[in-house]
Amino acid sequence: MFDLKAMKYIAATSDDIRSGGQKYAQALPSPCMSVCQMDEASGLCRGCLRTLPEISAWGQADEDAKRQIWSHIDARVHARLALLDDTADAAS
Repeated sequence: MFDLKAMKYIAATSDDIRSGGQKYAQALPSPCMSVCQMDEASGLCRGCLRTLPEISAWGQADEDAKRQIWSHIDARVHARLALLDDTADAAS
C-alpha cells in the first residue's frame, strides 16, 4: 500500500514543479518522504514513488535528470490518485 499522505504531498510538489514557477527554478527538492519501503508489485518506493535506480541516481543527478525523475513521479502519483478517486466513486 502506498502512503496516501506522502502521495498528496508529492502530487502538490510535482504540480508546482510542472507549472514552472520560480519556487523550483534554482534547485529541486528531494522527493524522499522518509517512508523508504519498496512495493514489490510495482518496484516503486511507497513514499516517493521512485524506482531503486532513480533513488540511487538522485544524489549525483544534475538538475535536468532530477526534473526527468520528477516528471516520472508526477505521472505515477497522478495515476495512483486517479485510481483511488475511481475506487471511492465506485464505492459510493
